[in-house]
Amino acid sequence: MRRSWRRRHRREPEELDIKTFMNLMVILVPFLLITAVFSQTAVIELNLPVSETTTENREPEFALEVIVRDAQIEVGDRSAGVFSVIPKVNGNYDVASLTSKLKDVKATFPDQLAVTLLLESDIDYESIVQIMDAVRSYRPDVQGEFGRAELFPEISIGDAPIVASARN
Repeated sequence: MRRSWRRRHRREPEELDIKTFMNLMVILVPFLLITAVFSQTAVIELNLPVSETTTENREPEFALEVIVRDAQIEVGDRSAGVFSVIPKVNGNYDVASLTSKLKDVKATFPDQLAVTLLLESDIDYESIVQIMDAVRSYRPDVQGEFGRAELFPEISIGDAPIVASARN
């Protein structure tokens, strides 16, 4: 008879003791927030080069192209061709000379904002970023001024044309 009495009067389930878990969370959450690395990403808007259809009676417009090759950087116009070649210096691209040349181009064509950056396939990423920064803006030589002056912020990216000597 005692057995049946015990079965009928079951004990109520005990409450969970979550003090230890809460103590762990109180310590862990601030620690994770303090040690978390908040990364900041910068996005540069790029465009693909467009093919222009020119009519016979219209004079072709100036279209700046910067061609990055393994041994040099070529600056030119899409229709007129290359007008400046900047060779590598000590195995690195001469970004300062590129900026200087682009300042001259900007002085000649002040309303021009677009540039097409044509790259060979084996150019490393770090060099591409440095060249894109040099094409977009430069630090002015004015004493006490820390900003950047705009050159050609509208960058289009494409593949560099194959050199005639490389085809043979």
